[in-house]
Amino acid sequence: MTAQAWKSLRTKKYQLSLRLFLFLNLCSAFFSLLNPLYSVYSSTLPVVFLAAGSGLLLLWHWRFPQKKINILFISLAFGCLWAWHVGIKTLELPSNNTSYVMIALLTILFIGTISFSNNIRAFTLNALPIVITCLAVTHGEQWVRMLYCFALPLVGVSIHYIIQKRNDTFAQELMFQLIAERETLNDLSMLDPLTGLYNRRGLQHRLDTQLALNTEDHYVMLLDIDHFKAYNDHYGHMMGDKALIRVSAAIRNAVRSRDIVARYGGEEFMVVLPQSDAQSAMRTAERIRQQVYDLKIPHMFNESVATNVTISIGIAPLITDNVELALEKADRALYEAKHMGRNNILTSEALQPA
Repeated sequence: MTAQAWKSLRTKKYQLSLRLFLFLNLCSAFFSLLNPLYSVYSSTLPVVFLAAGSGLLLLWHWRFPQKKINILFISLAFGCLWAWHVGIKTLELPSNNTSYVMIALLTILFIGTISFSNNIRAFTLNALPIVITCLAVTHGEQWVRMLYCFALPLVGVSIHYIIQKRNDTFAQELMFQLIAERETLNDLSMLDPLTGLYNRRGLQHRLDTQLALNTEDHYVMLLDIDHFKAYNDHYGHMMGDKALIRVSAAIRNAVRSRDIVARYGGEEFMVVLPQSDAQSAMRTAERIRQQVYDLKIPHMFNESVATNVTISIGIAPLITDNVELALEKADRALYEAKHMGRNNILTSEALQPA
């Protein structure tokens, strides 16, 4: 689950709560109009407002679900309308109207409890006007019973709210943890496990991002450890891995933080130099060559060049976004650098035209 999905879920819960509240009020208002208690028919103005308002708001919100309605204001407004309706209705009933008042109170409390099980403020704002009105019209005769009827769902809503909030907090923390782990896995899937440099997938991702920002003044370098197969055959793959790790670190330390360094093959590396020129690329390549040489990793099968591990480098400009052409030129330059005796640097511009 992503943060966007979490936000969408919260929005849907809000929409469901609001629509349920409006629907239940619409049904109750129509019932009050069509089937009044005690055969006293009273089409009060507030109940007409309730029926029309809940119906129109329900249709409007269904038509425009992304438009938010202030649920606290609606709950208070509807609570006041019901209180107004009960106040008018009790004037037309016999003096002993306690049963009607209790039914009206329980009806509004039921609507609020069902609709706002996760919203204490909305429930309270909706219920308080009717509770106060019922206490007033009965002159406090049933105040204990009425306050109990109000307190019981209030406590239930509060407990449900606390439990839901804890569940939401747990779910949100779990979601953030899963997102962090997914990002970590994505990062790891883009890294070479041995050297910690980008693998080809990570290289492509970084390259796409860089080219999207700027397609000019980039240089590409292909680097290859000299006689590395002989090194592996003589010293063993474990020593070969250690050599690769040290060479990788030397390459990374020799370039800028914005430069992209990747393990391109077994003993082959690729460096992308964004916003660079030919002279800067040459200086960077020389710095890499010297730092690898200064590692002094013994290599007896590299005697024609040195007694330690060395590296050869081919450089080519990355024109527009033609990565394939740049790699082809850099590969040719690397091949010629090795042909010239290894531990060399050669640019594609220095090659003779094919």
